[in-house]
Amino acid sequence: MRFLPLVLAAAMASAAFPASAEDLTLDRVFQSPDLNGPSPRLARLSPDGRLVTLLRNRAEDKDRYDLWAIDADTGEARMLVDSLKFGSGAELSEEEKMRRERARVSGTKGIVAYDWAPDGKAILVPLDGDLFVADLGGAVRRITETPETEVDAQVSETGRYVSFVRDQNLFVSDLAGKAKQLTNDGGGTLSWGSAEFVAQEEMDRTTGHWWSPDDRYLAVARVDESPVKVVTRAAIGAGGTRVYEQRYPAAGTPNAIVDLYVMRPDGSGQTKVDLGPDKDIYLARVDWTPDGKSLLVQRESRDQKRLDLLAVDPDTGASKILFTETAKTWVNLHDNLRALKDGSLLWSSERSGYNHLYRWKNGKWTQLTSGNWAVSAVEGVDEGKGLVYFTANKDSPLEQHLYVARLDRKVEPRRLTESGYWNGAAMDQAARRALVTRSGPSQPGQVYLADTSGKRIAWIEENAVRGDHPYAPYLDSHVVPQFGTIKAEDGSHLYYKMMTPKMEPGKRYPVFVQVYGGPGTGRQVTRGWTGALQQYLVDKGWIVFSVDGRGTPQRGKAFEDQIYRAMGSVEVQDQLAGVNFLKTQSFVDPDRIAVNGWSYGGYMALKLLENLPGVFAAGVSGAPVTRWELYDTHYTERYMGNPLGADAAAYAASSAIPNASKIADPILLIHGMADDNVVFDNMTALMGEMQGKKVPFELMVYPGATHRVSGEGPQVHMWKTIERFLEREVKN
Repeated sequence: MRFLPLVLAAAMASAAFPASAEDLTLDRVFQSPDLNGPSPRLARLSPDGRLVTLLRNRAEDKDRYDLWAIDADTGEARMLVDSLKFGSGAELSEEEKMRRERARVSGTKGIVAYDWAPDGKAILVPLDGDLFVADLGGAVRRITETPETEVDAQVSETGRYVSFVRDQNLFVSDLAGKAKQLTNDGGGTLSWGSAEFVAQEEMDRTTGHWWSPDDRYLAVARVDESPVKVVTRAAIGAGGTRVYEQRYPAAGTPNAIVDLYVMRPDGSGQTKVDLGPDKDIYLARVDWTPDGKSLLVQRESRDQKRLDLLAVDPDTGASKILFTETAKTWVNLHDNLRALKDGSLLWSSERSGYNHLYRWKNGKWTQLTSGNWAVSAVEGVDEGKGLVYFTANKDSPLEQHLYVARLDRKVEPRRLTESGYWNGAAMDQAARRALVTRSGPSQPGQVYLADTSGKRIAWIEENAVRGDHPYAPYLDSHVVPQFGTIKAEDGSHLYYKMMTPKMEPGKRYPVFVQVYGGPGTGRQVTRGWTGALQQYLVDKGWIVFSVDGRGTPQRGKAFEDQIYRAMGSVEVQDQLAGVNFLKTQSFVDPDRIAVNGWSYGGYMALKLLENLPGVFAAGVSGAPVTRWELYDTHYTERYMGNPLGADAAAYAASSAIPNASKIADPILLIHGMADDNVVFDNMTALMGEMQGKKVPFELMVYPGATHRVSGEGPQVHMWKTIERFLEREVKN
């Protein structure tokens, strides 16, 4: 479950900025221009490292993005593709809407994705359902113009072809727009070349076809959804209701059958890959070796306790297991496989208890990193110099940095980014330059170009909060969050973040506890920047507090594994530990503590109010899973097992339905009425139980909203609703 929590803010340091006197309002938090300043997305280096490309939002419309290019040497910036000039504004297909929802870009407009041609001479740009190719001189050429939506578009490895999926079949086009249909039986429950629902939503696999390095082959997924349970989903909008028959693989029910084929770019020579006799598996990852002679396939067991790396002969489809990862609980997927030119493989594994880098060759392993910290992602490999660049939290669980280490032996990694920030990175193909994206508690997002020593060469987006920056008028009251640790029942250190208003001696303040608490994503406590909303709450007199409990990621497998078959247990205990810590603070009013959460956080808010009546003055639960049997297979079964077998008792214990009658404190429930992730059935099941047991609650639903309430009007309305509720039930 890659749940997307509500966009909530860390604060900025008042000492870092000049004083000002304007008051921050909820309306201004969600208006354009964006208070975060320029918020580029998908910043990338061209294959040769000479250009930086990114999606930049407009000052007059913070949700609309255009494609920009910046010369890495001179800093000259220019718009490559204007979304208003080339876009049609046509309504997106339901398929594309749901793909954007699963990519967490619903609510954005204009250009939401792009793909560099591997030769660095052109960029593929999907826009409003059609495909365009931009060259580096600024010329834009249309590739498709159809009433159908082209999805999962890619440029082939040599740059000669563009592939895409239309009407559930795979097409290949040259750059002049002459397309050939490679498959013909797609339709209904059968599709070619696209990732199935759980791959997109839970496995971070967004594509369903892969080009070989020489364009000789395409590996293509064939997805048969006929075994998947049909769920009738009503997308209730302000202008009416549409009913969709959606194939939704709920926990314990059949998944789609996914096969893998290899074919030539004209569709000939289709060869089925041997994925083994068990059809009930996950196609986790597909990669090619640099010479194009072998296909590397990651095959994951249904219970996710085994992950096999297969080497596949593309001519025959024959496969063999190179190595296997196993776990007593579950194996986490990653994107850190790199096939090196000497035939060895770079890989990351949690076999030591933390995710670390290894090199595999001819059945032998060489460990490259170690320690009580976790590698996040491999960002670049320089085989000539024998170096690997990666992001990790070696210096602090609250920070992420770019590091460099050796490929041939274990040495102490060297940090390349400045302390005090949360960093991401991307490198060119040869790992000669790094594009660093960072933010900190006192600094909204920045992008800069660095050399391989970490030295900043040039700002791509400095985003300094000064002068006419949108945030400048509101800086006087901004505070730096305080970070610290408290102990869990098992002795684990739990990190917390707390923001306090300007306090008067002897006065006690209400607390807004922002919770997520789930595995996989959604950490609340990092030294990064996320916006202005929490600062607004602080300005209104709230203490804002979060703690990341056991089960949250990047703290080691033992820390994460404690929620195995036990969702709604230790993470609830850890939030109580946070509340008990708050009550020891002389400036906290113990009778005015509220809890708010979205997605898994919404589930946590329910469990906290059920298990700890009277501890919280009130709670807000947004888009919660209320019965885990209603959520999808890959996420739910990873942590909870099969609800139809021996793990049925664990599902019953984790459910938020049976104990809903124990909620005695005021609660506000919120849900989008077109949510295809946490479907609205979760909310209706909870409402029915509470009404049957005479438990009062308040409710706000949003017509047309999916798993994210988007748009200026609905977002302001929602937060004003939350604010009024908490002012009445907690603050006053």
